[in-house]
Amino acid sequence: MVRITTPALAEKYIESQISALREQIGDKKVLLALSGGVDSSVVAALLIKAVGKQLVCVHVNHGLLRKGEPEQVIEVFRNQMDANLIYVDAVDRFLDKLAGVSDPETKRKIIGAEFIRVFEEEARKQEGIEFLAQGTIYPDILESDDGVKAHHNVGGLPEDLNFRLVEPVKLLFKDEVRVVGKALGLPDGMVYRQPFPGPGLGVRCLGAITRDRLEALRESDAILREEFDRNGLAGKVWQYFTVVPDFKSTGIRDGKRTFDWPVIIRAVNTRDAMSATVEDVPPCSSTSPPGSHPRFPA
Repeated sequence: MVRITTPALAEKYIESQISALREQIGDKKVLLALSGGVDSSVVAALLIKAVGKQLVCVHVNHGLLRKGEPEQVIEVFRNQMDANLIYVDAVDRFLDKLAGVSDPETKRKIIGAEFIRVFEEEARKQEGIEFLAQGTIYPDILESDDGVKAHHNVGGLPEDLNFRLVEPVKLLFKDEVRVVGKALGLPDGMVYRQPFPGPGLGVRCLGAITRDRLEALRESDAILREEFDRNGLAGKVWQYFTVVPDFKSTGIRDGKRTFDWPVIIRAVNTRDAMSATVEDVPPCSSTSPPGSHPRFPA
């Protein structure tokens, strides 16, 4: 299969997928798990072009999203793209299910299964829903098959799934999905958004999740993205994020000793999302000396 590397190839792919989607879906409705990430956003744009209002987008706030993401999804898809968007606040539901669970693969399976249950509940409120669309891409399938990690849209689907799947980008790599997204006219802020795992912050909050540590993770991730943007690093690094382990360590904040969770920073570059190299990120800039950020201790 020819890799999609140019706008012309992307347009050809879009044309073929719109035709295939119309043939597969017919006059039925399709439910899409719309996280607002690159993959699900491209799938949403394809389906909007193919079947319009037959698409029902469901954005589930499971409490594991990055800071400001639910608001961003509503603004882009409901207000700007006029998508048929349903917002579901399921924070308590997910966090209660995850209470006391520390194994990352178990977390993935719980989150994936609960996602499907939420969609089934929303589908019962609709008429004519027969399809479930997902932003599955080729690395998801390869990683799940090879045992690298389970993806909620591959290894986490329950056996009693009552929908037929629609996965128009499942044979594409991440860089190809971005080219298609640009050709579809999606905003750069969505097309070049960092990859984000289906289980969200659930697998970056190491060990059993607690709400206070989850909020510390969410805030630290927002600070890191803010600093990367301010120092011109955002466009040079493919993926950067924070991880908060389930132990505390000593440090200094406001000139006083503190005992709190440490933050691990990961920054990597890749082309196909299957292999990666560690990016040499400067420890600080001239405008951000260690400990100068009001929310980051030294």
